[in-house]
Amino acid sequence: MRKDFFGQLGGLFGAKSTPLIGVDISTTSVKMVELGGTREKPELLRYATEAMPKDSVADGNLANMEAVAAVVERAYRKLGSRTRAAATALPTSMVITKRITLPAAPREDDLEPAVESEANQYIPFALDEVNLDFCVVGPVPNDPTQVDILIAAARKEKVDDRVEALESGGLKAAVVDVEALAVLAACSLLAEGLPGRGIDQNIGVVDIGATSTRFYVFRNGEQTFMRESPFGGNQLTQEIQRTYNMTAEEAEAAKRAGNLPANYASDVLRPYVDTLAIESARALQFFLTSSSQGQLDYVLLAGGCAVIPGLAEAVSRRTNVIASVANPFAGMSLGSAVRARQLAVDAPALLVACGLALRRFDP
Repeated sequence: MRKDFFGQLGGLFGAKSTPLIGVDISTTSVKMVELGGTREKPELLRYATEAMPKDSVADGNLANMEAVAAVVERAYRKLGSRTRAAATALPTSMVITKRITLPAAPREDDLEPAVESEANQYIPFALDEVNLDFCVVGPVPNDPTQVDILIAAARKEKVDDRVEALESGGLKAAVVDVEALAVLAACSLLAEGLPGRGIDQNIGVVDIGATSTRFYVFRNGEQTFMRESPFGGNQLTQEIQRTYNMTAEEAEAAKRAGNLPANYASDVLRPYVDTLAIESARALQFFLTSSSQGQLDYVLLAGGCAVIPGLAEAVSRRTNVIASVANPFAGMSLGSAVRARQLAVDAPALLVACGLALRRFDP
């Protein structure tokens, strides 16, 4: 069978092209990351970010393909790379993932009939309407006759849209992944910088997007929890609009430039930061009540709002867990095209793009 989850791309877990550019297409921007070096000693060769016109991407859907492709093209030119192969990702909400257990087989291909049969139970669409793929996670503990398998499926048109956006922008789609798995890959780098390298620890990631915030918990390289809250960076922009009688474009520009009145920090930013910290604490409480894995050990803040002054302290105060800003490039050497000072500001928003770029090191 092998429905080829991502069509002719070699599958979600299939063959990859190297070198590879990680491309994160989000509501507000296109972000690209290219890595070099090795898995053990990666190097950030270059990265680029290009703003997305309003309403071009809505709820993860590419609503204006022409506009999205144009942004991809501009970001690719800004990146200045000769590499064309790219990895991108679908929003987690667009992908059905399921971990199943099956009898072990000599070859992965021998598992395909059983995987297809199992997939029919979990996918609410005809299999010819989806791209389906799977990978063997590993043997079941204490039972070598069984293996754990991760299956993933997405509607074909969602995959095709991502492929079209890349190829219309001058790139070649080599991998289509899932955002949550890209975050997981980047978190393997983040864990390296934690005490004890994060082993046997619950690491929370608060990924603040434009329209929503995702709260993940990872433990020993696996995602154990995810919760999404409909609260993101747009709420801050909207409050700036309301308070200072600005258009959405003016508010966003002023927010990014820091060009706001003296009362902004106390009247607008502080309440926003506190609300975001409360949302993080609420997500932590859901994790604690739904998991038997114990307390959270660390919280890492990602996304464009992660660098807001005082946010890490507010989250730490509300959750009673040490919080810090995520930088997946902290242990990397930097290419000549990368400005370290600007990277410190941009790094938290590049988590997905970095995780996608890491696919170049997959076997």
